Order: sequence, then structure tokens, then C-alpha cells
Amino acid sequence: MVRPKWTALAFFAIALASALWRAPTPESAAFTRPSPATPSVLPREFAVEKLPVVAAMAHASSLTALPDGRLAAAWFAGSREGASDVEIWFSVRDAKGWNAPRVVATPADTAAATAAVVRALGNPVLYAQGKRLHLWYVSVAFGGWAVSSINHRASDDGGESWSPPEKLVTSPFFNISTLVRAPPIALADGGLGLPVYQEFVAKRAEWLRISAQGRIVGKTRMPSPRPGLQPAVAAIDEHNGLALLRDGGRQPGRIMADVSADGGATWRESASPGIGNPDSSVALLRLASGRLLLAANPLNGRYLLQLFLSDDNGKTWRASRVVESDPNGEAEYSYPALLQTSDGRIHLAYTFQSQAIAHAVFSEAWLTEVAP
Repeated sequence: MVRPKWTALAFFAIALASALWRAPTPESAAFTRPSPATPSVLPREFAVEKLPVVAAMAHASSLTALPDGRLAAAWFAGSREGASDVEIWFSVRDAKGWNAPRVVATPADTAAATAAVVRALGNPVLYAQGKRLHLWYVSVAFGGWAVSSINHRASDDGGESWSPPEKLVTSPFFNISTLVRAPPIALADGGLGLPVYQEFVAKRAEWLRISAQGRIVGKTRMPSPRPGLQPAVAAIDEHNGLALLRDGGRQPGRIMADVSADGGATWRESASPGIGNPDSSVALLRLASGRLLLAANPLNGRYLLQLFLSDDNGKTWRASRVVESDPNGEAEYSYPALLQTSDGRIHLAYTFQSQAIAHAVFSEAWLTEVAP
């Protein structure tokens, strides 16, 4: 008979090996080359609205553009974060506004499809790749977010119907502690680079390479001087990429940076942007003009949501607009998601007071012109 303490030690050892495991990295990798830089001609504009409220709590939204030009959003909502009634919600915005949200994943249907115990859901990520719409989201079996898994669903009709949930196998043993937050980057071979992170044993960022057939073919560590979470990635060209990481260490923290010079095959530490980070998610986007846009909470709290611009591929940053601010330091405006649509407009979704998802739309001129 195996003694309980040895059983616990064996479980810990296997789980640790699972967390440290790395899949082989392909010898060649490349990002899809971004389109040539094109200055924006849109006049200064800014507007903000709320997505329909579906529950007492809403958090962690994601945006993508559908092939027909409509905007799609996903987020999780329920009585509170981590509760068993949290579901993944989905809505599409057309010329009339946001459509009535629909549930696209529940703990019950995820558990049934993956033959796993599912206690809670979170962190949906949407991405349109051609006519296929991808949805990744996190599920928790036991404990907290540190023992999570990533699930994937796909839709070929703009989110009207979805494939059954499928759990991504990111480690060879118990397949625990892999989470997702930011959207993927398109690769030149038709695959995707998905930024993910671990919280079991240690907090660290990783890069999953997914083939055009949907198989995980590479897993690479994103190093950081402090515990790094929720990497947000932008491709500078077909070889060079920038990742900005949430600081999960003791506060006060700062956004951390990694760079890749080989299409995401390997990553190395780079200089911090020098922007504060109160253990909060960031969003990063390469604009059509070639500038980089960052959305973050730069102070020691989530009560200020601000935008930053870089004209030199992330080497230096300058403060741009403040989107939300609470002078009392009590409100929360967090977990931003960025997207630029084909008309040149920039979209920002974020958690508003943990009660709703806000959606702002603005032009690059609004970012760069002095406010009246």
C-alpha cells in the first residue's frame, strides 16, 4: 500500500515535471509579415458604450473582426469570478449595435465534451482566421487558476454554431496550469502563435506554436526577471516580435518585455518599457500606421486605464490618452483588449467596475492630437 505522504509527493513531482516540460520548438518559424505602414486619415473621434449586461459580474473581454466586417466580443460573466455559474458569453456588433449576447461555453458542456471535472471558466480569447472563428478559454477543475487548462472551440459561421470543446494538451502528465489571456499572432505557415502562461509552482509566460491543422508543435519559455504573466504580443515584421508581460511579483511592479528575432521560436528578456503595472493585464497592438499601441493600468491600482504609443517598435513609449480614471482610486477599469478594424478605427474593450464590459472606439488622430 502506498503511503499518503508518498502519494502526495509523487503527485507534486509529476505536476512539477508537467509545469516545466517544453515541447520541441520547430527549427524554422516566422510571423506573417504585417502590411506596409499606412498613415491614418480618419479625423479625431472617440465614443464609448457598454455591452449588454448579462450577470452581476463581467470580466476579461476579447475582440475580433469577422470576415463580413462585424465586430465580435467574448467575455465571462456570472455571480462572481471563479463561481460555478460563470459562463462564456458572445455578442456581435452590427450597424444597429451589439446583438443580444449568447452563452457559448458552460462548465457543464465543457466537462461533458472533455471528460473532465470543470468547476469554473474564465479568460475567453477570440480570433478570426479567415472564415474560421477560434475561441480559447480557461477551465478550472480543482483549486484556483493555478491548476487550469485551455479549451478550444471553433465556428465557421460567424459564431452561430460551434464545434464541441476540446482541451489543449500543453504538457505530457496531468496537463495542468496553462492559461490564456491575449490573442494569437498569425504565422507565415498558416499556423498561430498563442501567448499563454503558467501559475503552478512559478508564474511564467510561454509561447505555444499551433500548426495550421490545430496541433501544438512548439512550446517556448518567455523569460522574465520577475514572475511574468499574460504576455501580449505584436509582430514587428516576419522575424521580430515584442511581448509585454504582466508583473505578477511583489508590488509595486512594472511591465516587463521580451523580444524574438526568429518568428517566436525563441524569446529573450528586453528592457522594461518603464511603465508601472499593479499585477494587471495589458493589451498590445501594432497599428496600420506602424506605431505600437499599449493599454495598461500604469499606477499602483486598476483605477486608471491609459493608452501609450511607441514610434520605434517598443524601444520607447510616450503617454497618450487616459480612457478611464477614478480620482478616489476605488474604481476598476482593467483587462483591456485592443483591435484595429479594416476601416482604420481602433477598438478597446475593458472591464468596467467588474460589472460590465465597456467598448471604446476611436481614431489614431484622437490618440495623437491634443485634447480640446
